Amino acid sequence: MSTPLTAIIKQAARDLGFDVVGISVLPARPDEATAHNHASPTGRLVGRLNDWLGRGFHATMAWMARDPERRADPARVLPGCRSIISVGMNYYTEHRADEGAGNGRIARYAWGVDYHQILGDRLTQLTERISTLAPDSRHRAYVDTGPVMEKAWAQQAGLGWIGKHSNLVSAQFGSWLLLGEILTTLELEPDEPGTDLCGTCTLCVQTCPTGAITEPYVVDAGRCISYLTIELRGGEPPLEDDLRRKVGNRIFGCDDCLDICPYNLQAEPTSEAGFQPTALARAPSLLTMTKMTEQTFAATFKQSPIRRAKHLGLQRNLSQALANETTPDDRAAATPPSSEIS
Repeated sequence: MSTPLTAIIKQAARDLGFDVVGISVLPARPDEATAHNHASPTGRLVGRLNDWLGRGFHATMAWMARDPERRADPARVLPGCRSIISVGMNYYTEHRADEGAGNGRIARYAWGVDYHQILGDRLTQLTERISTLAPDSRHRAYVDTGPVMEKAWAQQAGLGWIGKHSNLVSAQFGSWLLLGEILTTLELEPDEPGTDLCGTCTLCVQTCPTGAITEPYVVDAGRCISYLTIELRGGEPPLEDDLRRKVGNRIFGCDDCLDICPYNLQAEPTSEAGFQPTALARAPSLLTMTKMTEQTFAATFKQSPIRRAKHLGLQRNLSQALANETTPDDRAAATPPSSEIS
């Protein structure tokens, strides 16, 4: 394994603005049987994935069930893959969402420019740099777009650990890392895997509004607000009233299980300008946004992750949030008289 090349690649990643970078490796496999060894990283991954799929927790995301062995094994995505370079960017800002009456809530990662663009452009530059250093190597880069279990490999590369909410947690950056990776045929020096530091804490499990975290480390996507407001297509039947009410004012994604994590107490704001929020993202007016035409939607969210929900999906989410709004009389009844406010 090439220690000098590994160090050069890591420095190049940091120079490009990635906050964290780590390496995991695939074992050499002289025969196909080794790939299905349950003691191997890929064997464990495919076992967990098949169990999750078998419980129907992928809901309508049929693409998740296509060839789970390939999804769990990077060598099936890039033949000859020996190493995975995992990178992360901190997207936390000190801004707070304005959840005043009539406003919706958008997940923090979608407040600024689409992270696929920000990380993707830099991964392309990093891949080009690696190709210059090692012309005979082959690579494939992804930012949440390929058949790669990126959180698992990020943990294997030491970027953090998968918390009980099934997202990556970093001791340094808390819950606020966006991930990407480069599969490569290079044999690089691996990092120590991340250690699970959740301990007995179950705050994320307890705070999930819809009970989507069915048990620690297991999420039923069919009840997850991120799925219900993004991946569930706008033409699907409406949610049942009980589930719809639990979605509340969230119109794109959900941060509840991330916000509650104690490791966020030491999170520092990002230096990446692209993650700074727009006024619309911080305080989206439900009524104003319902008036968006499809053309206005496309223009407004051209560089935003929100376009993934599509116009029809966002309009459904807005309708749900409006239905969940309390009436002015309800709000007045819930507000104590000024004499009772200290």
